[in-house]
Amino acid sequence: MRTAMLRSIQSSLKNTSSSTLLRRSYSSESAPERKVVILGAAGGIGQPLSLLMKLNPLVSSLSLYDIAGTPGVAADVSHINTRSEVVGYMGDENLGKALEGADVVIIPAGVPRKPGMTRDDLFNINAGIVKGLCTAIAKYCPHALVNMISNPVNSTVPIASEVFKKAGTYDEKRLFGVTTLDVVRAKTFYAGKAKVPVSGVNVPVVGGHAGITILPLFSQATPQANNLSDEEIVALTKRTQDGGTEVVEAKAGKGSATLSMAYAGAIFADACLKGLNGVPDVVECSFVQSNITELPFFASKVRLGKNGVEEILGLGSLSDYEKQGLEALLPELKSSIEKGIKFANQS
Repeated sequence: MRTAMLRSIQSSLKNTSSSTLLRRSYSSESAPERKVVILGAAGGIGQPLSLLMKLNPLVSSLSLYDIAGTPGVAADVSHINTRSEVVGYMGDENLGKALEGADVVIIPAGVPRKPGMTRDDLFNINAGIVKGLCTAIAKYCPHALVNMISNPVNSTVPIASEVFKKAGTYDEKRLFGVTTLDVVRAKTFYAGKAKVPVSGVNVPVVGGHAGITILPLFSQATPQANNLSDEEIVALTKRTQDGGTEVVEAKAGKGSATLSMAYAGAIFADACLKGLNGVPDVVECSFVQSNITELPFFASKVRLGKNGVEEILGLGSLSDYEKQGLEALLPELKSSIEKGIKFANQS
C-alpha cells in the first residue's frame, strides 16, 4: 500500500503540469545529479515541501535550511527510502554550506498570513528575510534557479532581482515567482463547477499573486465548458483570487495555505528540474521579468529549459471580462513591484 501511494505521488509530480503533452520522465538511474535547497524548511510550507521534494526522483541532494528546527525535519525526512540524500542546516552561519552547489533554491521562508492580514501586511518582515537570503544566494550559488514562494511575491521577486543586480549575478531567466497555487486553485474550482475530471483541466493564470492581480483566464480553459454562465465565471475568478483568504479564515487564526502551497511549490520545482534536464515542452505559469505588458514583471505561461526561462508566452485571446480584469490589476501590480524595488535599494 505504501509503495502504491508513493508511486501515485511521484506520478502526480511528474504529470501535473500545464502542458497537456505527456512528457518523458527520468528514472533515478538516468537522471542527472541535482541539488535542491529549501530555505525555510522547518516552517508550515517548508515541512510538507521538504517531504514532497524528497519523493521526487529527479532530486539527488536535498538541502534543508532554517533558523531553527531544521535538524529534526531533516532527520525525519531522511528516513524515507527515496533517491535523495538529505542534510539539514540551521542558523545564519550555515546558510552558505546549505546553498553551495544548488541547482534549484526554493524560498518559502517568512511569516504566514493571519486573519485580517493582507499580503501587504507581511511586507516589512518577509522583505527583510528575502533580501538577506538572496544576498547569500548571490554569493554561494549565483547560477541556481530561484523559486520565490515568500509573500508578497509581487514585491519579493523584484527585491530578489535588485539584490542580484547589486551583486552582479542577476539573470532574469533564473528568477521565478511561484504562482502555481493560483493555477492549482483555478483548475480545482473550474473542474468542480464545470463537472469535468480535474486531472485533464488546464487554466492559465496571469498577472500577479495577490487579490485582483490574480487573473485566471477561464476563456482559455481546457476542456472548454459551455455550461458556465458569465456570473459563474465571475464567481470562479473571485474565488481563485480569494483562495488564500478562504484558507486563512477556515483555519481560524491557526495558519494559512501551507499544504496546498507546498504541493504547488513541488509541482513548479519539478517543472524546473525537468527543464534543466532537457525535457521538452515544459510550460508553467510564473511571475517573471517580462515585456508582454508595460510592467517589468508579470505572470504568464513560461516555457522552461536548461537555462531557466526559454520563452515567455503571450497572453493569447482574452474575453471582455478578462480584458477588464487585466486593466484593473495593472496599477496595483505596478505599485507592489515598485515597493519591492524601493525596499531593495534602501541602505
